[in-house]
Amino acid sequence: MKNFFLQFFTWWNGQTLGTRFFTWRKGNRVGEDAAGNIYYQSDEGKRWVIYNGIAEASKIGPGWHGWMHYRVDTPPTQDGYQPMEWQKPHQENLTGTPGAYRPKGSIASQEKRPRVTGDYDAWAP
Repeated sequence: MKNFFLQFFTWWNGQTLGTRFFTWRKGNRVGEDAAGNIYYQSDEGKRWVIYNGIAEASKIGPGWHGWMHYRVDTPPTQDGYQPMEWQKPHQENLTGTPGAYRPKGSIASQEKRPRVTGDYDAWAP
């Protein structure tokens, strides 16, 4: 029952009822990635993803990203996609969380900004 209410009232927690209905009617499952996200395509060519857990666009890996944005026609499950050695594994988007990057001098940081070393002159009217 809880899952029903989450699907009815939240869009960020998995799929909504509308997405579930559209997927049931028009979706052809194309594949699944290592994170458990499931990718679909309609007969008309529309592509979408059902996220495993919280809906966060950065969860889509580089191979599926190219397919989702119509840069390639074949999904990575069909073309034997292998990530390049320089491609890093997914890292969660930490914006708005305690783990977010906060440089020295930021309002959210406890550290003081380094003092100016003389290469900068403040404007004075």
